Amino acid sequence: MKQHDRPFGARLRDAMDDRGPLCAGIDPHPGLLDDWGLTDSVTGLERFALAATEALAPVVAALKPQSAFFERFGAAGIAVLERVVETADQAGALVVLDVKRGDIGSTSQAYADAYLDPRSPLFCDAVTASPYLGFGSLDPLLAKARAHNAGVFVLALTSNPEAPSVQHARTVDGHSVAGGVLTALAEANAGVEPMGSFGAVVGATIGETGEDLDVNGPLLVPGVGAQGGTPATVRRIFSGVLPLVLPASSREILGAGPAAAGLRAAAEQTAQSFAALLDERP
Repeated sequence: MKQHDRPFGARLRDAMDDRGPLCAGIDPHPGLLDDWGLTDSVTGLERFALAATEALAPVVAALKPQSAFFERFGAAGIAVLERVVETADQAGALVVLDVKRGDIGSTSQAYADAYLDPRSPLFCDAVTASPYLGFGSLDPLLAKARAHNAGVFVLALTSNPEAPSVQHARTVDGHSVAGGVLTALAEANAGVEPMGSFGAVVGATIGETGEDLDVNGPLLVPGVGAQGGTPATVRRIFSGVLPLVLPASSREILGAGPAAAGLRAAAEQTAQSFAALLDERP
């Protein structure tokens, strides 16, 4: 992947406007490999991941490969992931590598070098990150992203049932942990147009929230489709910040494969449904 010539937020805004607001997941789950008639092996991984990428990358704004499903095959799996990143880039889709990294000091810097430095074979447009060692622990990732026009999506309000005990917990100043993450992102994106490069991950099935979701950056919204998120629920949860929403769908789209036409049709239908939602905003 070549050096990015414009900030991630600006490039993502253009991609969402041109191709529709959708981030398609590339999750080579063993069950999906089986559904496609493939073996749970490096060969099956390669066929699945590249077929999905080649079908979807020309039509969606962003692709989100889940790194864990590649990592479980070791070096051979990482080699496939590198090909996915390169193939998606060549087809014009932005790559959000779902790695959820989070550490401190030199280790955080090493993660930044691995994913957000053009010298790395895994250099991509953006990564996901966990802030639960303190938002400041992500400084190396944010600094590297700024230097190379990349982005970072930070976990804020996820839909998993274990999340509230941490994300809804109150800090000494009375604010929730998630609220602190959202505030920090808004500060990192302050004054940037058309939107900043540092986004929040907010689940499509979190229900009502009293948090301010306007971080002036993209809101990556997983849980659309098979996990229960719909345009209607997204419209309700994200009222007031709908232009920032980047819905993410994996199983719903990948389940339409392995034929490229089926994958593209599922992706385009999902993108159109959310584009219509944004068109209806007040």
